[in-house]
Amino acid sequence: MIEKELHIVDHLEELRKRIIISAVAFIVFLIVGFTFAIDIYKWFTKGIDMKLSVLGPSDILWVYFMLATVIAIAGTIPVIAMQIWLFVRPALRPKERKITLTYVPALFFLFIMGLAFGYFIIFPMIFSFLLHLGQDMFIAQFTAEKYFQFLMNVTLPFGVLFELPVVVMFLTSLGILNPYVLSSIRKYAYFVLAVIAVVITPPDFISDFIVTIPLFVLYEISISLSKVVFRKKLKRQQKEENERNVYEQGGAIK
Repeated sequence: MIEKELHIVDHLEELRKRIIISAVAFIVFLIVGFTFAIDIYKWFTKGIDMKLSVLGPSDILWVYFMLATVIAIAGTIPVIAMQIWLFVRPALRPKERKITLTYVPALFFLFIMGLAFGYFIIFPMIFSFLLHLGQDMFIAQFTAEKYFQFLMNVTLPFGVLFELPVVVMFLTSLGILNPYVLSSIRKYAYFVLAVIAVVITPPDFISDFIVTIPLFVLYEISISLSKVVFRKKLKRQQKEENERNVYEQGGAIK
């Protein structure tokens, strides 16, 4: 009983260490984001023909903080992924450690790809649609807070959703998920993804379709990759079991 409690305490201490490292990394990248906030601001606003306004001094700080937070999230993702891998590494076999380690950079690149998809494809489509919708009724004047809030609400979800394949592969490696479970809940997953697409896009069928299809494709890719990982895991377990049986039989003969 005492050994079990000590084991739990060790795990909690290790978890605390990983959380602290991730938090420190986030703060460091947040500072970096603040340092380059002006350059990031100019890059995000170069495509609009108007100068954004602020309604008060606090809005300026809010914009700096929002831009810095995006940089901090993007930079901290591989750090968090690495800390998660280090936390679960003792429970993994040597081959599993090598395989799952490759997921760390993949998470970062997929997050960036998701942001790029949201920013270069989805955001211009939604932004143009809304401007066209109100061009005969309103004079378009945007505050920096509203503009960047809208921008982040459109792009950040895609950064998260594009990581789905790697997350599924990692959970399959740990035995938490398998392709059969993912296939069995496909219709529910499609429904959730369709709702997400409808919520973040303009109220027209074309926009919903353009966003929904990539999300469905991501889910199917996740299932396919889960199958690959699951089959390799089964083969590895079967091979180890055969080797153990041969060893036990050899020992029995002796």
